[in-house]
Amino acid sequence: MIRALYDWTLSLASHRHATWALAVVAFVESSVFPIPPDILLIPMIVARPGRAFVLAGIATLASVLGGLAGYLIGAFLFDAVGQPVLDFYGMAAEFDTFRQTYNDWGAWAVLIAGVTPFPYKVITILSGATGLSLPVFMLASIVARGLRFFVLAALLWKFGAPIRDFIERRLGLMFTLAVALLLGGFYAVKFL
Repeated sequence: MIRALYDWTLSLASHRHATWALAVVAFVESSVFPIPPDILLIPMIVARPGRAFVLAGIATLASVLGGLAGYLIGAFLFDAVGQPVLDFYGMAAEFDTFRQTYNDWGAWAVLIAGVTPFPYKVITILSGATGLSLPVFMLASIVARGLRFFVLAALLWKFGAPIRDFIERRLGLMFTLAVALLLGGFYAVKFL
């Protein structure tokens, strides 16, 4: 099922309404959809590198608005909608444990989930369910999603199709390592 959904999403990249499809996929991925917008964004930028940063902006804006929808699901519809989404991703037990300290570190969680392969939708719903400050959530989402999509756009704009394989296979790992180094640096400054 996921493979069919992935293939369908990828096929939207060549559709005449691909930009709208990108916005819709970026929006729904931030709250419920399992396929990331990168699947559309990468081939769209490779096909039209001059639009790389416009497409990254569309993906960022739609993703942040979708994140707000996820936040609202968590805040107002958690039992009816949010809990089944967390159950689908196998994160229900982790949610109960994580809820205790989430608001202390919520901005970092949004930043990390926004740029790494961790499901951002889990964090958007969790942020609403735990009552993370909405301005903090929105600012962290804008920074994280903007970083993710604009770095992707810049790499594709600069290096084109040859870097596509690296991005599809390793960019999530690179973002994860960068976040780990950033957090390690903060830890070192604070405790050493």
